[in-house]
Amino acid sequence: MDVTTSLSKEQLTKMYYDMWIIRNFEENLLDLYQKNLAYGGMHVSVGEEAIAVGACANLKREDTIVTSHRGHGHCIAKGADLKGMMAELLARKDGLCKGKGGSQHIVDMSVGVLGAQGIVGAGCGIAVGSALSFKIRGQKNVCVNFFGDGAANTGSFHESLNMAALYSLPVVFICENNGYAVSTSFARSTKIDKISVRAGSYGMPGVTIDGNNIFEVYKTVGEAVERARQGDGPTLIEAVTYRWYGHYVGDPCTYRPPGELERWKEKDPILFLEKYLLANKLCRQEEIDGLKAAAGKAIAEALDYALASPEPEPADLFTDVYFEK
Repeated sequence: MDVTTSLSKEQLTKMYYDMWIIRNFEENLLDLYQKNLAYGGMHVSVGEEAIAVGACANLKREDTIVTSHRGHGHCIAKGADLKGMMAELLARKDGLCKGKGGSQHIVDMSVGVLGAQGIVGAGCGIAVGSALSFKIRGQKNVCVNFFGDGAANTGSFHESLNMAALYSLPVVFICENNGYAVSTSFARSTKIDKISVRAGSYGMPGVTIDGNNIFEVYKTVGEAVERARQGDGPTLIEAVTYRWYGHYVGDPCTYRPPGELERWKEKDPILFLEKYLLANKLCRQEEIDGLKAAAGKAIAEALDYALASPEPEPADLFTDVYFEK
């Protein structure tokens, strides 16, 4: 079935809006960071929005995700509260983690966001644990694990895929291969051309897709999620993409060859969907402009909320550290 015709106008415009929400959120963060209003390590995913939105469009609220240090987009796409997220990154008391988690430790259990992880590859094991829990309790839910190409060279990745396959766990591993692990190119760190071929070593399907094509992401992840939900085990998906900004905010990106960023900007995933909506007369230009404006307004409201929120008190440092009955 042609996935483009299986999606309604409402679904497509929501995907378009959600991608603009993620981009606006992160581009505002870049500005806030420069103004010393956002704290801690910051890693944005501008240019990679189609993976987060296309993947999470297949998930139910009760499904879970585990993400990496570059996880703002995944959390937003899964339904994390925008105002709470913005407040969290500005280290305010009304943040999702009361301002104490920051960019790399965002959690929103109410929508199945089990957390971002500051340690590369650490999320793989947590995702397997979530999937094992679903299986033991007989729940038809799925965990999606987002990570980068650098994580695919860690021991945690291999151990997690082995266990997930061995017990046929309902987990979908999505490797966002953006070409660089910090400043080391994929070609210099990995002998194989495609990370997805590693899936065969563990007895699960593996596929490489265009991560900037939201239709391809939605279809491939949808099939993997359904397979997992039916008890047929995990899948490894490698989504090839590119981050427009550096590994961290402030990274000068001197390791990139000239012209590479410009070539990838021509494959902007948001512009890709916009052209589809206009070419197939699903939206008029006025509707497109309205969706962009609505996304900008939502982020502005989230920022106002965050700026109005107080900072945590020094005594708050000692709360929420241990579980208390």
